[in-house]
Amino acid sequence: MSPAFSTFSAFSASAGRAGRRRALTAATAAACAVTLLAATPSSAQGLGQNSDRPGQSQKQLVGYFTQWGIYSGFFEKNLISSGEIKHLTELDYAFSNIATDGTCSSGDSWADYQRPFAASESVTGQADAAGQALLGNFNQLRELKAANPKLKIVMSIGGWSWSSHFSGLAATAAGRQKFVASCVDQYLKGNIAGLPAGAAAGVFDGFAVDWEYPGAPGNNNPFGPQDTPDFTALMAEFRTQLDAAAPTGQRYLLTANTSANPTVAANLELDKIAKVVDWFNVMTFDYHGSWEPAGPTDFASALFQDPRDPNPANNRYSVTQAVDYYEQHGVKSSQISLSIPYYAHEWTGVAPGPHGDGLFQTATAGGGTPNYNQVVNAPGKTYFDPLSAEPYKYDAASGTFYTYDSPASVWIKGQYIRAAALRGTMVWSLDGDTSDGQLTAALGAGLNGH
Repeated sequence: MSPAFSTFSAFSASAGRAGRRRALTAATAAACAVTLLAATPSSAQGLGQNSDRPGQSQKQLVGYFTQWGIYSGFFEKNLISSGEIKHLTELDYAFSNIATDGTCSSGDSWADYQRPFAASESVTGQADAAGQALLGNFNQLRELKAANPKLKIVMSIGGWSWSSHFSGLAATAAGRQKFVASCVDQYLKGNIAGLPAGAAAGVFDGFAVDWEYPGAPGNNNPFGPQDTPDFTALMAEFRTQLDAAAPTGQRYLLTANTSANPTVAANLELDKIAKVVDWFNVMTFDYHGSWEPAGPTDFASALFQDPRDPNPANNRYSVTQAVDYYEQHGVKSSQISLSIPYYAHEWTGVAPGPHGDGLFQTATAGGGTPNYNQVVNAPGKTYFDPLSAEPYKYDAASGTFYTYDSPASVWIKGQYIRAAALRGTMVWSLDGDTSDGQLTAALGAGLNGH
């Protein structure tokens, strides 16, 4: 057992699980972070050597694979060459779209099931054959699953760009039934339009519902107060139909990707939804970023709240705050999975500030969202804030500030998940990691106590 986990365990024993998080003061958070950082192994490669296989760990490590990643050269086979597949318990595929008639619909049929893969692109090293019934990502996912039989593959529905029809379809029982039935038919029974019946059967093991957001606009989506009970009813409909469709002795997974912001999460009947989902993927990232172009520069996924944060109280966020909120609203710790970003948020026009590191300083503009594998090599000096347990980078020459997660911080979050008895973690997205999977290796090690 690592010194870090011993520290968390001792604190857990003295305070109690829920009481511990509610009682976390800035000083306690800082002490834990410092201890954890000191215990963090120095290299991701070293971490990965001792990581357990997915079937040997009770913690979930869910990685998102993006439908469009293949257009920039990130294929399913990359998960093997990077070593990431060793640590994953589940792969979530982003995304299924929703058609205007309120049914599940492919957002890119070419990428999903029509594109032939060359031998150099495929999981097996063999090219797709002429006349093959199923092509594209779906067939590669099937091949990946065949090579890793303990891996679960889940279709994620909606997301930031494709949540616009959720509110309408969920408004009636008939709409909910029609929608869920279409998702089950296409992705679980494998009945894809234009393909032989059942051509995609056996690829997916359930659904992750990513409605962004019930009762809130999200990406300028329709919304209203009716979304609150309608979302609960939609998830219940999913559970009913999934249970009916599951072969004897099997269970299809059902998860919900939900907001870590207490104001947005307040629109959810968490205690009721918890009765039908396997767990919540709480989106504990994007706390701060380019939508705040004037700053102050701040952390996008802080584990703990840094008491020096200059933001007003209603704009201060942390992972532990989100966990506390969900537990207080009827969700068991074993149903909470924390989300980790494999990307950064950046600001430009940032002055050094009194400590010369750009932290908590004003900016002239928001920047982009580079992947970790880009920001780790970007110019600037890397820092680590022990109060929030988060790294950041500042390039004084260009005035650019980055907030992101690193192998050290994801290892700490993995240890926290273990100590807090949470379900696990979800990461967005796997193509943001390095070619040798440094983030995923570190996270897997943290989750497994190494």
